[in-house]
Amino acid sequence: MVNSVSNEELIESIVQKVLSQLPANTNNSSASSNSDSPAAKVGNMKIEEVGPAEKGKRSDEVVIALAPAFGLYQTETIIGIPHNEVLREIMAGIEEEGIAVRFIRVLNTSDVAFIAHAAAKLSGSGVGIGIQSKGTTVIHQKDLEPLNNLELFSQAPLIDKKTFRAIGKNAAKYAKGESPDPVPVVNDQMARPKYQAKAAILHIKETQHVNRAAKPIALKVIFE
Repeated sequence: MVNSVSNEELIESIVQKVLSQLPANTNNSSASSNSDSPAAKVGNMKIEEVGPAEKGKRSDEVVIALAPAFGLYQTETIIGIPHNEVLREIMAGIEEEGIAVRFIRVLNTSDVAFIAHAAAKLSGSGVGIGIQSKGTTVIHQKDLEPLNNLELFSQAPLIDKKTFRAIGKNAAKYAKGESPDPVPVVNDQMARPKYQAKAAILHIKETQHVNRAAKPIALKVIFE
């Protein structure tokens, strides 16, 4: 007899099962329910909106684009790295190469490829980084198609703080016109099945905050 349950139905059933087992009162990205109240701060980090994002004029900058829920409705990656530490590491990597950092938030999509491409198009250097709340990250270049990129870090469970710092360094090197070796990526065949349900949940929660009509917003990221 042929099994009539589709992959989509199977994933949906797994997601619903995991959701039913999650604590209702927890307030982190790996297990929180979709909250109407955004986080005021993440650790020592505060994110302020400062108006519409504009194309940069500096050739020595990298733009980091945050996904709709990043640092607001989700506050840590899929493996529990707080978002303030994520941004600190990426910034450190960029600044070590003598390149400036600018932040925006992309609201019209939760697709990290398009988030990163939006960052690249607004970057004075033409290089940008896009990052989802769960940690999936892309380094992009403005002249590439959205689904092409300079470097893709698709397995969020395998991205640690050291990797985030290396992502920042490489993005800065691309901005300087260099051709760095790709950031080494750990390959774990068990990561995808182990985190598939959680990743699906976090993506659903991210997408709930998408506003298709919204333009990118300029951000000020403050560390206290």
